[in-house]
Amino acid sequence: MTILALNKKELEKKIGKITPEIENLITMFGTPVEESNEKEISLEIFPNRPDLLSLQGFSRSFLQYLGKSKPSKFRINEPEKDFKVKVEKSVKQVRPHTACCIVKELKLDDEKIKEIIDIQEKLHLTIGRKRKKLAIGIYPLEKIRLPIRFSGENPDEIKFIPLEMDKEMSGRQILSRHPAGRDYAYLLDNCSKFPFFIDADNKVLSMPPIINSHETGKITEQTKEIFIECSGFSLPYLKKTINILASVFHDMGGKVYSMKIEDSESFTSPDFAPERISFKIGDINKTLGLELNEKQIKKLLEKMGIAVESQRNNLTALIPAYRTDILHWIDLAEEVAIAYGYENFNAVIPKISTTGEEKEGVVKRLIGNVLSGLGLLEVSSFHICPKEDIKKVHYEFKDFIEIEASKTEYNSLRVDILVNLLKVLSENSDSQYPQKIFETGIVFEKSSETETGIAEKQNLALALADEKTNFTEARQILDYLFKMLDKKYELKETEHAGFIPGRTGKIIVDNKEIGFIGEIHPRVLKNWKIKMPVSALEINLGFLLD
Repeated sequence: MTILALNKKELEKKIGKITPEIENLITMFGTPVEESNEKEISLEIFPNRPDLLSLQGFSRSFLQYLGKSKPSKFRINEPEKDFKVKVEKSVKQVRPHTACCIVKELKLDDEKIKEIIDIQEKLHLTIGRKRKKLAIGIYPLEKIRLPIRFSGENPDEIKFIPLEMDKEMSGRQILSRHPAGRDYAYLLDNCSKFPFFIDADNKVLSMPPIINSHETGKITEQTKEIFIECSGFSLPYLKKTINILASVFHDMGGKVYSMKIEDSESFTSPDFAPERISFKIGDINKTLGLELNEKQIKKLLEKMGIAVESQRNNLTALIPAYRTDILHWIDLAEEVAIAYGYENFNAVIPKISTTGEEKEGVVKRLIGNVLSGLGLLEVSSFHICPKEDIKKVHYEFKDFIEIEASKTEYNSLRVDILVNLLKVLSENSDSQYPQKIFETGIVFEKSSETETGIAEKQNLALALADEKTNFTEARQILDYLFKMLDKKYELKETEHAGFIPGRTGKIIVDNKEIGFIGEIHPRVLKNWKIKMPVSALEINLGFLLD
């Protein structure tokens, strides 16, 4: 979670006097008060609500929660002449997408500039995953000539003066000489081209996700009009983030203009059309154990900034364009619960008596203790993953179990844990080696024997990354694990698309194949940009749990 420190007087101008009762309501809203004094109030903002990471975003939503304002409506002006950003093919391999907007008629002072920098950095750290997933740039429009192009260029040839410096540098020099360059250099490792925003006069605006230009990328109290860009890898995330920023500047009194993004599929950004999710009153009531009518549910959702349309007994929630956390009607049930007040729910003692018995937990805990004792670190990853991640290991795989209408690139149920472990290693390639990790969890496969057509299995996987790791090291861990489990196994040579031929074995227990072990193939490591050899194994724990 992120701590949001707000100027107490500025917040009180928007929501009224902050009394102990209001502080309690702030906590019940889902943003616990961390600290409060005469000058400042600090709130805990959970990762699912990046739209609250600013004075404007929090006060807007909290006023709705208090019932003092209705769900927000934002006026977005049509693009003017040359309000365009051209995304060139050369940038697709390094940072493929962007969403942008322009804001005019701003009145900035030192306090507002600090707020802008604060929300920018908080979005970088949270939804942006320390700029890896997305990065934000804000520029004074008066120093830019439109239209703008987003291009991949040779980092040794493109030169500009980076922010807070007085000397021109090439893109490659910035990574080694500029403080921000050294901090985020790993994001552009092994890239032959770097991404640049360049205006119509060929002036460099920035080199995302590293640094802005000192000439065209620094706003001041004299700035009245700004250009905002958000670049990264997931276009839905970029669109949501630019909506969050546009709503903040709108609440600051700015006039927001959309821009035409000319890409392989062109679009206009930002787009504040609400997302529509249908739901049933019975589902909400059954989930929460309440008996609310349509009017009550509408009122409660409005307190959470969500308008509701009703047509022939069909209810549709209109999700604000800046909300990232509402993906399904079950999320609407949570919103209703927050607005209703958790303190107003009545505790009910179950009418049945049961005796719990631990089964899987005992086995998993034993495995965890054994592997932790061998120096492995346990990780926990999502049950869903992008199809592209699965393809990085299983080249010919086609039996994807896809998620209908996924709102992110995580669009498929995982088929093994190994893919997730390789992703963890890839995301920690700048950390110290050796890296030894393991995970136990559910994997999925298509099945004609189940009602849903999907079968679940409990698997264990481990991966060892180090310059000296090999098949033998993974085999030694497998030997010790089975010794502690008082089980026997045998190995037979096999082939696996993700492993090196001749260094891969299938693991057999009671004449049944339960998994595989080996050294990861160099082309798989290249797909994940992992610089060290990796040995790994994965087994189905059914032979223990059954």
